[in-house]
Order: sequence, then structure tokens, then C-alpha cells
Amino acid sequence: MANSKKIDMTTGSIMKNVLLFAVPIVIGNVLQQLYTTVDTWVVGNYCGNTSLAAVGTSSQPVEVLLCIFLGIGTGVSILISQYIGALDIDSLKKTSDTAVFFVYACGIPIAIIGVIVTPGMLKWMHVPEDTMSAAVLYTRIIFLGALGNIGYNMNAGILRGLGDSKASLWFLVVSCVMNIILDFTFVAYFQMDVGGVALATTLAMYMSWLISICYIRKKFPELEFHFLPLKMDKKELKNIIALGLPIGLNNSLYSFGHVAMQALINQQGTTFMAGMSVSQRVTGMTNIAITALSSAATTFSGQNYGAKNFDRLRKGYIKIPLVSGIITLSAGLLVISFRMPILRFFVKDELILMYASRNVKVLLLSQWLYAIFNGIICIVNGVGLIRYSTMVNILMLWAVRIPSAYLIDAYYDGTYIMLCYPISFCFGMLMMISYYIFSKHWKEIIHTGL
Repeated sequence: MANSKKIDMTTGSIMKNVLLFAVPIVIGNVLQQLYTTVDTWVVGNYCGNTSLAAVGTSSQPVEVLLCIFLGIGTGVSILISQYIGALDIDSLKKTSDTAVFFVYACGIPIAIIGVIVTPGMLKWMHVPEDTMSAAVLYTRIIFLGALGNIGYNMNAGILRGLGDSKASLWFLVVSCVMNIILDFTFVAYFQMDVGGVALATTLAMYMSWLISICYIRKKFPELEFHFLPLKMDKKELKNIIALGLPIGLNNSLYSFGHVAMQALINQQGTTFMAGMSVSQRVTGMTNIAITALSSAATTFSGQNYGAKNFDRLRKGYIKIPLVSGIITLSAGLLVISFRMPILRFFVKDELILMYASRNVKVLLLSQWLYAIFNGIICIVNGVGLIRYSTMVNILMLWAVRIPSAYLIDAYYDGTYIMLCYPISFCFGMLMMISYYIFSKHWKEIIHTGL
């Protein structure tokens, strides 16, 4: 499948290819951060602290129901990258057909279920009464965008597996510009408050999905990609579920853990909620490199495993996570240095700024641990070994992060619960490094390809 925009991870300089692959994803993630940054700025300046808290707390229940299906997208990306490495065009077409089926089979039911369960989920999260109505409205509208969200992320996964990381960037440019225009139109002009912010984000995501479909059909005609679910291959469906479902369940359990964390945050009051919401916009900036390099790691691992290029896999499986950690730490230190001017861009309240600044410092001084951890996981997942990484992810959250957060709240001070993050990051990184060192199965793949 010849295409000038496709990066072949099986030849050439490892880090050059990884970075070339990652740069468009970084820019795309910056644009995704711009989505939330503009939302936060518009709400903070045109709506008030209660609306700001509502937007901050509403993202978690959406993630719980969406993440399982976004994990399916990751499974599709792994399969696509392996088939590209093996030059198996027939399996590529069958997998892409089945992916389209998944988008509709999952997106429509999730939208309906999300609208129904939103009030109950937010009550379970202890959302304060003064924030509840705005949070329900925002969350329901975002759930209505589930089909576009899942569709875009599924198509982005297909493109990453193909080695094309640039296309998603242009999709996001269009949707980001649309999102900003609609934000100001709905909120500043029509005064629709958080409902306008949610509607702008939802419409922009649908735009990204539709553009991605048109692009794949034009640039990769070999896939015979469809707008609607016309075909579905049972064998590839089984492969997708075998790879993607554990990742999706892990992501969903992880997001459910975030809901439990958000419930603890909500118990500290609206001011603390607003501070955490603002700080997440800043800490998300340094998470950009992690996401991009992790996607590159998965594609690198999958393509070289599919091509049976195990010598090259050996050369990259330590280098990529290490570079991700170094870049993340450097970015974190830079953002910490300028955190107050950045935070004041969103909000002026001094108490909110104090809470936000504290969270930024704690997370960004430790996020490099997570970068290394996540890089290793993506290398391992790329060859199809997902059981151990799934278990570690679950333990890191449910056995380490959440218990330590509740202990901090119970025996010290609930406004310092962010200390649970460096504790869990360190645990996860050490567990994945141990897998590299002690796993016989991993050593067999790296050294013999079994």
C-alpha cells in the first residue's frame, strides 16, 4: 500500500520515524487541548465559577461509557499496524469494514444510555446542588455526540495503524476552528451557558468524524471504506474483541476510578472543584507528548512485530519510553515556571488559583514516571500482549491511587489528595520495568520471535 504520507516504522532511524509520527499527533493534541482551554476560558469569563465547576466534573462520567469503545479503536489500530507490517491487504479491508460496524453498534446505544444515566451518575459523584443542573445539561449534550466521538477516534486509530498520523491533525484544525466559533456564538452571543459549550464541542466532533471518513475513502481506496456499516467479518470481529475489549474494559475501569476520584474532589466543595478543573487544562499540556509518543510506540511495535523484525523491536523498546519520559519532564518543568500567568488566564479568584497551582506542581513533577510507564505498556500492547499491562493499570488505580487518596483525605487534608498521583505513577512504572526484566514471554518475543 504505497502512500507518501505513510511512515514505515520497519526501516530507517527508529527515533526519527517515531518523532516524525508523533509530531502531528502532538499538534493535534494541542488542538484538542485548545478545545477544552477555550471551553474553560469562555465559561470562566462569561458564565461563572459554578458553571466552571460543572464543566470540570462532567467529563468523567462520559469517559466511563466511551472508554471501553475507544479501547476497541486501539485494538483496531494494533491489528492494522500488524497487517501493514505483514503486507496483508485483505485483512486490512476486513478489519476496516468491521471497525465501521463497531462505530454504529456502539455509538448510538451509548448516546441513549448516557442521556438516561447522567443524573444518577452525577448524584453518585456528590456533585453539589448548586452545580447539578448545569452538570446534567452539559453531560447529556456531550453524550449525544458519542457517535461522532467514537467514529472519529476509530478512524484516527485506523490511520495511525496505517502509519498516517498527519491526517488527523487537519481534521482537528477544522473542528477546532469550528468549536471556537460556536463557543463564542452560543455562549457569548446567545448566552446559552454550559449548554452552548457542550453543543459546540459535540458539533465539532461530528465534523471531525465526517471529514475523516472522506479522507480515508480518497487516500486509501484499497480499503474500500464505507460511510455506513455494510460489511462485517466474524474472524476480524473476534480479533478486534480479543485485543480491544481488554484495553477498553481497562480504560473504562480506569475512567470509573476517575469518577471515584472526582467524587472525592467534589466533597471538598465548589471552589476546590473549580481549582482542579482549571489545573487539568494546564497539566493536560504536558500529557500531549505522552499520548503522541505512546501512539507512535504502539505503531512501531505492531508494524515491526507484523514484519517479524525483532532485532529492530529490541532496539526501540527501551529507547522510546525513555525519550517520552525526558520530554515530559522537560515540558513539566517549563510549565511549572509559568504556571501562575497561565492559570490567571482562566480565573482570577485567589483561592481557586492556590488550589490549581498546588495540583499543577505535584502532577508535573511526577508525570514523567507515567510517561515511561505508558510507553512500555504501548510497546507491549503493540505485539498483542495485553493481559499483564491491563492488570497493572487496574492495580495502579484501584489498589494504589484511590486508596491512597482516601487515606490522605481521611488522615491528613483532602485538598492534598493529588499526592496520590506520584505514588501510583511510581508503582506503575516499576511494575512495567519489572515485566521487561523478568517476563519469559516478553524475552521470547524480543529474542526469538515466538
